[in-house]
Amino acid sequence: MPVPHTEHGIEDLCVTGTKLYERALREGRIPAPDAADAPCLVDHGLLHPALDDPGALEPVAPATALNRLLRGARTRIAAEWRREERLVDLFEPLTHLHGPAGATPDSPALRLLSGTRRINDAITEAMPQAQREVLCVQPHSGLVGERGIAAYPVAHERDMAFLDRGGRIRTLYQNTVRHLPNFQAYVEQVRGDSVARGLDEVPDRLVVIDRTVAFLPANDDGTLALEVRQPALISYIATNFDRLWHLATPIFPKPGHRPTVNGVTPRQQAIAALLVEGHTDAAVAERLGMNIRTARVHIAKLATTLGSDSRAQLGYLIGRSGILDRED
Repeated sequence: MPVPHTEHGIEDLCVTGTKLYERALREGRIPAPDAADAPCLVDHGLLHPALDDPGALEPVAPATALNRLLRGARTRIAAEWRREERLVDLFEPLTHLHGPAGATPDSPALRLLSGTRRINDAITEAMPQAQREVLCVQPHSGLVGERGIAAYPVAHERDMAFLDRGGRIRTLYQNTVRHLPNFQAYVEQVRGDSVARGLDEVPDRLVVIDRTVAFLPANDDGTLALEVRQPALISYIATNFDRLWHLATPIFPKPGHRPTVNGVTPRQQAIAALLVEGHTDAAVAERLGMNIRTARVHIAKLATTLGSDSRAQLGYLIGRSGILDRED
């Protein structure tokens, strides 16, 4: 079965079209049915019907076609220049007007970004100006499936460029990220001063660049983001990141682990804390970035370790066990 032809621009001429155009140039003309698999040649004016034989197609000379295409490009460029001049004439007088007190002339203190592509473009635009440090919070939900780390070559490239300039990246993840294959693949590719720590729970996604601009979610599905350039807000966000950072456990480059208490693992301790708060199995799984089956396995092991026969008794035994007591 022949592969259907996909529409494309003249600058992206398909292989079939290129070969057929070369053949037409060598032979002078080709039967019209031969161009059925490359309609782009007629659409872009590289082939046209022969005057003496409507069933045949003749090629337009490459020099003629190139001149026609460049003429069109020059016309578009000239139109853009005229548009630019009109915009300058419109906005230049307005730049001398002053807005309300506190307005920022270069960029707004708060800007709402719509769409994943626009959000990523804004971060990419801000990264080349970064010189010192980038702070990130990356929940587990952003690291699995097609939206995982491996699916963001642009983000990986901009991070590596920043690290190569001598910058530092600090990232907070959920502890469950340690076991994700695509996270391990990412760690193996990291070079430079990139450090990560883990918590049982982290806030939503966050990027802070040189403590001058921050990006944080503005809705639940991640399609809206708030770009923040207000110094007081940036300071508040960065200070809270630093507090979480000091509570977190190293993931890389040197992994660290919290100790087991009375036979209860750190992950089971995190689950126990949520159970005491009255959360369901589904809520526990979501909060800690694991599937509900895994959460229930850990709950069952926790109940066995503490000798519990029921959910109500489990909460009581957790409280008595001391596994949630933290040393100051």
